[in-house]
Amino acid sequence: MHIYVFWRAASVPFVKRHVPRKILIGAGVILWAIFFFGRVIGHGGTGVLAGTLEFLGMNWMAVLFLTFIPLLVIDLATLFGFLIPRLSPSLRGWALLVGVVLSVIALLQGLRPPVVQKYEVSLPRLPDAMDGTVLVALSDMHLGSQLGERWLAARIAQVKAQRPDLVALLGDIFEGHGPPEDQLIVTLKQLSAPLGIWAVPGNHEFHGGGDMSLFEEVSFKLLRNGWAEVRPGFVLAGVDNLTARRRNGQDGDPISQALVGRPPGSTILLSHTPWQAERAAKAGAGLMLSGHTHGGQIWPFDYFVRRLYPLLEGRYEVDGMTVIVCRGTGTWGPCMRLWRPSEILRVTLRGKGKKNLSE
Repeated sequence: MHIYVFWRAASVPFVKRHVPRKILIGAGVILWAIFFFGRVIGHGGTGVLAGTLEFLGMNWMAVLFLTFIPLLVIDLATLFGFLIPRLSPSLRGWALLVGVVLSVIALLQGLRPPVVQKYEVSLPRLPDAMDGTVLVALSDMHLGSQLGERWLAARIAQVKAQRPDLVALLGDIFEGHGPPEDQLIVTLKQLSAPLGIWAVPGNHEFHGGGDMSLFEEVSFKLLRNGWAEVRPGFVLAGVDNLTARRRNGQDGDPISQALVGRPPGSTILLSHTPWQAERAAKAGAGLMLSGHTHGGQIWPFDYFVRRLYPLLEGRYEVDGMTVIVCRGTGTWGPCMRLWRPSEILRVTLRGKGKKNLSE
């Protein structure tokens, strides 16, 4: 991709006139090196150097992708310059400009605070006392080298402003570069709700051997292929990350395991990966909350992500069960988003057939 983008950039008239070939090649090599070391040193290390390399490398990866796409579109439309050969180089210049503009927009959108996305869900057999319960869910914060204590404190303030009865963390809370900073843990402990903070592990929680002790340290209630009765007739269930199980070659049916033997009433299933929704619906869950996909994060990458995760973002109805997939509260890799803003879910629970008259 580096070779292609710089090869096509070299044919743009403005670049030909103002940028010597040696400087263009040197810039390409340096940017490739930044990306390479950002992956090798930045992504796997800790500290200021690692964080800086990762920030530069991952964001350059997104810029490269967003310039590659319009250049490729122009080349396909002009048969790589065989059609309208005199105009093709100038069109490639416009394609580069489009890529730069999209990159700036993506960076600005990525740095914006997440929006609060509101839903109202009717649950069968929800106890009357639980009608109107507010559940706030966050996913894919990826706390660590790129998103730290100040960012987390702002998100906790957002959550508290929603006055939740219950908070659910849908996995990938930490980036997994190693133990998080102490201040990050102290800040995370400020998250509270009357019915507790409940969590399921994402794939990043399994980095470094899958140590889940951090959840105990912050007093979050971790659901691992099991359930808990939060209130009589109201059950939360959770499963370990399904993609991690696939990569590790683990067999079994974690969703059925998580839901078996639970008491009668309403059930909400927390699953980091939005897979096997039909199985959850068949087992009697009324609502499934997931994350992991980031909604594709950077358009048009979402078209590729949707092939693996058909339930990409937003609300779905699957065999009578509601599924809500969070686009992610933070970002992974580039601190960039394009047309897919970060979000926090605010879900108001209603008994079957009841409506909220106050909103």
